[in-house]
Amino acid sequence: MPAEESSAARGADRSRATSAISRALRPPLLAAGDGPLPAGLALRVGSAAGSRRPPAARSRTTGGPRTPRGGGVRRLYEQARRAWDRPLTAYYLILGAGLLITVLGLVMVYSASMIKALELDKPGTYFFRKQFLAAVIGAGLMALAARMPAKLHRAMSYPLLMGAVFLMVLVQVPGIGMSVNGNRNWLYLGGPFQLQPSEFGKLALVLWGADLLARKQDRRLLTQWKHMLVPLVPVAFMLLGLIMLGGDMGTAIILTAILFGLLWLAGAPTRLFAGVLATAGLIGFLLIKTSPNRMSRLDCMGASEPGPGGSCWQAVHGIYALASGGWFGSGLGASVEKWGQLPEPHTDFIFAITGEELGLAGTLSVLALFAALGYAGIRVAGRTEDPFVRYAAGGVTTWITAQAVINIGAVLGLLPIAGVPLPLFSYGGSALLPTMFAVGLLIAFAREDPAAKAALAMRRPGVRWKTMRRRIKKRPSGER
Repeated sequence: MPAEESSAARGADRSRATSAISRALRPPLLAAGDGPLPAGLALRVGSAAGSRRPPAARSRTTGGPRTPRGGGVRRLYEQARRAWDRPLTAYYLILGAGLLITVLGLVMVYSASMIKALELDKPGTYFFRKQFLAAVIGAGLMALAARMPAKLHRAMSYPLLMGAVFLMVLVQVPGIGMSVNGNRNWLYLGGPFQLQPSEFGKLALVLWGADLLARKQDRRLLTQWKHMLVPLVPVAFMLLGLIMLGGDMGTAIILTAILFGLLWLAGAPTRLFAGVLATAGLIGFLLIKTSPNRMSRLDCMGASEPGPGGSCWQAVHGIYALASGGWFGSGLGASVEKWGQLPEPHTDFIFAITGEELGLAGTLSVLALFAALGYAGIRVAGRTEDPFVRYAAGGVTTWITAQAVINIGAVLGLLPIAGVPLPLFSYGGSALLPTMFAVGLLIAFAREDPAAKAALAMRRPGVRWKTMRRRIKKRPSGER
């Protein structure tokens, strides 16, 4: 018993001593003006204060202050802005938007052309198979253009221009050229295949004009108006004349838009730009005024009735197709207007069938894809230091966006029907091949950006492994 009492007493004395030591080591509360804390004591006080949760960091369940309104929206905006500013944003936008528009266009061509093929005593997949073959060839051209350096693109500009001019002259030779829907702009290649050389004339004008302006800028000649206009404007007018000989007003409008885009990028003065625009507008007005067919198309803008003799039949039924689609459409393949009511449902008015079958959601998706492609093209043209890349990227972006706006505006009744297809979307191999090559040009230019090139190099497995090994060697041996 005495031994047990003594051990208990020793335990009590030990606990009292421990509590006394802890009280002695506890930092005192200093009043204002007592002077700085010792170094060791300040470290203990800072660690103890840091271990406590501040009132602003308390969770909502504990009753702490909530995050101010708009913080989440601001954070999302900052994240989106950082994503847009990444070096590979334009590269992925061009690649993704171009491929998605092409794939969705294949689906809609198959859906919109089935009835037309059966009317011609062809299989239901007749037009789809031709478009799919053109898309496969176009994908190869796009991959080839994306891997070609800018020097090779510049080298092929003159041969491409001379080849396009030769084919466009060949179209006007009797017995060689063909007329389709009143326009003599086609070459017969044998079998079911035809070629429209004016579509390749757009690509030729972009590449040749970009190379010409880049060489003149290197020599500092663009400050003189004669060097800015000659020989760019005469060659463009020569192409326009060959196109108008066949009666294709729509393609001539797109070619004029490309010319204006190149002059704008070259920094043409306002007076010079206005003069060229006024001249082209006057020529276009005379061509429209002297053609009853073109005047009737102009009269059908915003029409709600087919009119006498059905002169506005196509424009009105395009509006009918869009109006019957609703929010999400009647379903893929369930269009009513393609059963003989709407002319050219798989070419010029495929956007109307898209609105009828996929609804407003489908049409807005197509518009968003074209907007993304246009934004990426402008970004590539604006961030490069190479004048050829700037002019070529701007010309391609002008070409695709202007053609999309003219086609969709005609379907919506906001513009006259120009007879141009929706880029990458409508049926037509002659239009699809040069357009996919032009998208490959944009991809190549986006890849050549120094920041994008460095980002792509860092994503290669070998480069990443070497970089990791280099970082590991720099670490001290005692660190993990």
